[in-house]
Amino acid sequence: MTAPVLTEIAPAKINLALHVRERMADGYHRIETLFAFAEEGDVLSASASDTLSLTIAGPFAHGLSAGADNLVMRAAAALQQAAGVSGGAALRLEKKLPVASGIGGGSADAAAALRLLSRRWETDLPLEPIAAELGADVPACLANRPVRGVGRGDELSPLDAAELSARPLLLINPGVAVPTGLVFQAWDGIDRGALAEGEPLLVALAGRNDLEQPAIRLAPVIGDLLSWLQLREGVVLARMSGSGATCFALFDTLEDRDRVGEQASLDWPGCWTLGTRLKA
Repeated sequence: MTAPVLTEIAPAKINLALHVRERMADGYHRIETLFAFAEEGDVLSASASDTLSLTIAGPFAHGLSAGADNLVMRAAAALQQAAGVSGGAALRLEKKLPVASGIGGGSADAAAALRLLSRRWETDLPLEPIAAELGADVPACLANRPVRGVGRGDELSPLDAAELSARPLLLINPGVAVPTGLVFQAWDGIDRGALAEGEPLLVALAGRNDLEQPAIRLAPVIGDLLSWLQLREGVVLARMSGSGATCFALFDTLEDRDRVGEQASLDWPGCWTLGTRLKA
């Protein structure tokens, strides 16, 4: 009997707030952030195979390597070795989200690979140590639920998701490249204070993304898009996610989200947009 094809969503990651603090001894900046995840994202599937392989399709597949350097393949190989798995898997990634856009990207795909292959290979090996070796955002993407991140963003604690669960969400990406390294280099180095404690939505509203201004200096269109979002009726919170360039808006109602999404398609015709909701 042929083993079924298994699938796993790699949801878009959202930084509801992102405070950059001092540089640590390892060269990374200490950050304090609130991670949340959309209901939609890239889709990874796995079918039976004696070897590990990856194919990439979808609207944002162009130019992506499917070789051993891809984070999905690195995650798969690391789990295969750690779990002592002799077989492989034929992986297929449907790349629906823009690449390198502040919403998880390869980190979300790698985390999805770990969750998917732990099911495919029926292993109960802890995945968190492997995720931590793959990148700073991979542990949060592996958790796949609202969490607070400190340190490199990989020291996680769960958040009360009551005010976030199923909240309407609009993502807009203006199609400009703002590499994370350049954004951090453009940050002015000023520590503007800690992220507050408390109910996550209120903390997010009182917080900020310290990478917005350096990203805007590199790509002014991000500032234009944020200003546009912040002026839309029904928007509860509008902010850039991660190091950009994707911006997001949270709403109380689906009707407000859809109305702003329709207006965005008219006022920002060259942008990628996605109307979705936050996961619990």
